Amino acid sequence: MEGIEVVPIRISGLASGLPSNLVDQVIEAERIPIKTMQEQKTKIEDKVKLVTDLETKINDITKNLGTIIGPRGFTDRKLNSSFPDVINGTLDADKAEAGEWNVEVLQLAGRPSVVTNGAPDKDKTTMGVGYLKFDTAEGPREVYINEDNSTLDKIAETINNSNVGVKAIVINDRKDKEDNFKLQITGTKTGDGNEVKFPTVYLLDGKMDLQFEAETKANNAKYKLDGHEYESESNTISDVIPGLTLDLKQAAVGKPVRLQVTENREVISGKVKSFVDSYNAALSFIQNQHKLTNDAKGNPKLGPLGGDSMLRMTESRLRTTIQDAQDTDSKFKHVIELGIEFNRNGTLTLNEEKFNKTVNAEPDEVAKFLRGDFISKGFIPSLKKNIATIVDMSTGPVTTRKKSYQDRAAAIDKKIEQKERSLSKREEQIRAQFSRMEETMSKMKSQGQQFGGG
Repeated sequence: MEGIEVVPIRISGLASGLPSNLVDQVIEAERIPIKTMQEQKTKIEDKVKLVTDLETKINDITKNLGTIIGPRGFTDRKLNSSFPDVINGTLDADKAEAGEWNVEVLQLAGRPSVVTNGAPDKDKTTMGVGYLKFDTAEGPREVYINEDNSTLDKIAETINNSNVGVKAIVINDRKDKEDNFKLQITGTKTGDGNEVKFPTVYLLDGKMDLQFEAETKANNAKYKLDGHEYESESNTISDVIPGLTLDLKQAAVGKPVRLQVTENREVISGKVKSFVDSYNAALSFIQNQHKLTNDAKGNPKLGPLGGDSMLRMTESRLRTTIQDAQDTDSKFKHVIELGIEFNRNGTLTLNEEKFNKTVNAEPDEVAKFLRGDFISKGFIPSLKKNIATIVDMSTGPVTTRKKSYQDRAAAIDKKIEQKERSLSKREEQIRAQFSRMEETMSKMKSQGQQFGGG
């Protein structure tokens, strides 16, 4: 048309002129509620970890203390020997009774043995070929010797590999300056009931003859227990004093050894110290949650669990266990009488000197106070009972709070999952709409160019 200037439509980039990542921006904006829920879930999961940590600390309180006492008293005992180089031993804490005994070792149990005549060497001179005949519990046994194994060391090796109930070694006896190598054969068991009839030698054509020249008989150990004499086939005695296995190391006539079974103060004290440390760890955890600290902006804030009624209830029950008098037959009624002392902040300290002194002076009274009736009375049963009420799976404040947090986290997970599905559909719709809009704008652009070019 004359007099009218037509300006063509110009669109840069996409036909619509909109940013290419517009859909991503829209979806990212609509994802904000999901991010908020994820942050909420993270905070709740952090609380679950804290409550789980507290639960572990509370369970640790009775972990070692529960093994300190049994029906017969303290379960940790030790054996003391006045001369451990003469007699030592071990004990079974479940069977050993506290007590004192005097044991005198008159004679150690010995193994039977024989020694041959001497030879100038152990690995060159041959003793001939043939066999050695042994009488064993299973009947006669013969050990054959040929030219390749007829030196002393080879004969010893052959005997040891034959399983005839003895052990052979070659001895270098410097008493004889020329023929100083001798073969010694020894039974494997001590006691006169384990006598061994040593071999008959049938060896021919050797550079020298092999003969047995000296013999030691098997014998029992002899000892006195509180003045009464007994014998044993072995130097290890486990059937005399209940729960004790004695190891006789050397004879010491006229030198009685005092053996004592007593409470193992170090182990007992260590278990009580472990209880105190575990109690303090749980209480300090609670106190730290209540403590005010400054956030990044300098504003005061409590710990993640600060102010939670679960903490107050737990702390109250822990303190009650320590402070309450125990209903037992013991002269002791409070744990502080044993040397467990309160600090100003409510934590505990073990006065080990006082505790050990009390246990040493009156072990039975301490044991009665700790064990009670093993059910509900006594310090340890009461402690276990109170701990159980704190971490009970159904009603315990700690476990129920943890489950509550876990349920809340699971609920947020479901909401996030639902929102993600909804957002996925929303994204499909927006991309479809955007695609149709681009198609329309592209057609308009094309038509405008044609119109302007006409």
